[in-house]
Amino acid sequence: MNRMTRIILIALIILMTPALFYLSGRSPDEVSLLRKAEYTVQLPGNKVRCELCPHFCTLSDGQTGICKVRRNIKGTLYSLIYGQPVALNNDPVEKKPLFHFHPGTKTLSLATVGCNMNCNFCQNWEISQATPDSVAPYEMTPAQVVALAKKNGSDSISFTYTEPAVFFEYMRDIAKLAHEKGLRTILVSCGYINEKPLLELAKHLDAANIDLKGFRDEFYRDYTNARLQPVLDTLRTLKTAGVFVEITNLVIPGANDDHAEIRKMARWIKENLGADTPLHFSRFFPKYKLTARSPTPPATLDAARTVAQKEGLSFVYVGNVSTEEGEDTFCPKCGKRLIERNGFSIDAFRLKGGKCPECGEKIYGRWQ
Repeated sequence: MNRMTRIILIALIILMTPALFYLSGRSPDEVSLLRKAEYTVQLPGNKVRCELCPHFCTLSDGQTGICKVRRNIKGTLYSLIYGQPVALNNDPVEKKPLFHFHPGTKTLSLATVGCNMNCNFCQNWEISQATPDSVAPYEMTPAQVVALAKKNGSDSISFTYTEPAVFFEYMRDIAKLAHEKGLRTILVSCGYINEKPLLELAKHLDAANIDLKGFRDEFYRDYTNARLQPVLDTLRTLKTAGVFVEITNLVIPGANDDHAEIRKMARWIKENLGADTPLHFSRFFPKYKLTARSPTPPATLDAARTVAQKEGLSFVYVGNVSTEEGEDTFCPKCGKRLIERNGFSIDAFRLKGGKCPECGEKIYGRWQ
């Protein structure tokens, strides 16, 4: 390879992978394609504090936040992943999971690398715990993402798989454009985000599934490197902002499967979000750093569902496992089976105008 060919090849690599500029130690002037991060405070000595999430990372020049994707470069915080999704797929909306939000539709699912939690049981750790230089991105502008969703016949775009809060600017820009083009938007998140950016984002969101991982602060500290209260605050903020909310709880044997804890969580949901808020108990499988733990027994999931129902929650589901009725929707008034599901597909849909055809009870949800 002659000298001129080598120079051209290096130039092409730089143009195609802007995040590598920072990773190779070049100056910000050479990396204008990277996006300045929002919700930051500049501090003396070229330090910067990120105020996007409750970690409030204070970073010296060259340091990257807990999320692994926001870096201080000479006193300015940059997002290393704007326009760089690593996962794209057209999913059933039931996979998010959302059971009461336009069932039977498709949603274009998108993720970048990075997460502001470090759950030792993470089910998508290969990308959530990755760094920007370790996974090749697709490199797509918000307009290209929206165009792809329209081309695929998607009803919505979902920000999912990893933690969308860490690609806030990219998500916000996509969501805003998606609404302009008639697409709905969905946030699938651990809920670890501060109120101000969340309220800005909520203006461009239609639905959210928040992963309420447990109901003890000790559990959050020991298993996720985070805290419980900010997640509860996120749930209340989304509800107040008019975003349609469902909740997922991954039930881990010996960690968060205590009935007293589940009972307390269900009671909180009922009192703060409403008895009709859908709750999904999901089966854990050993992954990442928690490989010595056994998968959740189906009986444990059924028991959790029963506990939540006894606390007054109307729509409680079981996921990641086949059960006789754990995926189906029943009328909370007369008990009629209204929606029959098999995995992510719908076998029967009996609602009439969003109501039970048997007794006329209005069923909470956003129905087609």
